Amino acid sequence: MGISAKRIKSVLSHNMLNIPGWSTRRRIIVIESDDWGSIRMPSQDVYSSFISRGFNISGSDYNRLDTLETNEDLEQLYEVLKSHRDSGGDSPVITANFILGNPDFEKIKNSDFENYYVEPITSTLKRYPDRDQVEKLWMQGLNERIFYPQFHGREHVNVVRWMEALRKRSPDMMFTFDRGTTFSGDGDYNFMEVLDYNTPDDLVQMKESLREGLDMFEQTFGFRSKSFIPPCYTWDSNVEKVLVEGGVKYIQGILTQLVPTGTFDNYRKKYHFLGNKNRYGQYFLIRNAFFEPALSKSADPIGECMRRIRLAFRWNKPAIIGSHRINFIGALDEGNRDTNLRLLNNLLSRIVKQWPDVEFMSSDRLGDLIAESKKK
Repeated sequence: MGISAKRIKSVLSHNMLNIPGWSTRRRIIVIESDDWGSIRMPSQDVYSSFISRGFNISGSDYNRLDTLETNEDLEQLYEVLKSHRDSGGDSPVITANFILGNPDFEKIKNSDFENYYVEPITSTLKRYPDRDQVEKLWMQGLNERIFYPQFHGREHVNVVRWMEALRKRSPDMMFTFDRGTTFSGDGDYNFMEVLDYNTPDDLVQMKESLREGLDMFEQTFGFRSKSFIPPCYTWDSNVEKVLVEGGVKYIQGILTQLVPTGTFDNYRKKYHFLGNKNRYGQYFLIRNAFFEPALSKSADPIGECMRRIRLAFRWNKPAIIGSHRINFIGALDEGNRDTNLRLLNNLLSRIVKQWPDVEFMSSDRLGDLIAESKKK
């Protein structure tokens, strides 16, 4: 049986991703996980109310499954991580990319939708059941070196576009707002592309959001974030100056940066490779493997991830695995968390068995390793 043209193209592109950029013979595994701290879908009741209203979201995995992490989510994730060890005796570590706040719906409404207000995640947690130990568990994971927070944004919503939509007061937008979500009512659109703009003038507000978010990160976790992952892989390079001034040395991402043009869903593409450096001296960390069983619909998410890791190691690259929070969340669907944690456990077992010399590390540690090697 011949190999399809689509398969050949996929194999070639996966190889080409790993050829340029920084190299090492060390078998390094980094797991980067986005969206921690974001509210997304508040509860099963809210989800059901959207279905009853006629919103077509049954096929929207993020709206169907993703919600603020619970005590049990973190406890069970930690149990899996701590059951594995690398060649140096360290457990796998999740680089947990955090949203530090969510919209303050009450204050926004009280301003008659004229002003945007952010609610710190530590305050949001107090309003949700089964989250009373989450902040403590974040710090436990940090202290045990299995859950390492990094910066993803002040909030995971494009404030400019969401507020514009709210001011139009359409029935659907008011319905979703009154239930504590940023859902648009259309498809699975949630105004998630934080740093996309209508005009470059919007960058002023977006830069301030990054400054404030980085400060909120330090207030929450007690240290500055060394790395940042732009939401939806979308950003204008002009914001990188604000990031470096805030202590960010490394920018996580994929091969392609989506550069705003002022038109929604129309982007200019800019390409980065592992260890490339921008004009501010920040290094790019490029994801070259993925473990997204809640999203990918792959029949073999473990096998696909292992193939990507194998390719990375073949080309003397670290394997940087993208794996969103949605894979480990169970408040809306317990089966989602339980199934995917079993898969994660099996994936980690296979990694350690196949590469006994493997090293697990966080994104900032990999960034430091790259930066140090460039000085020699």
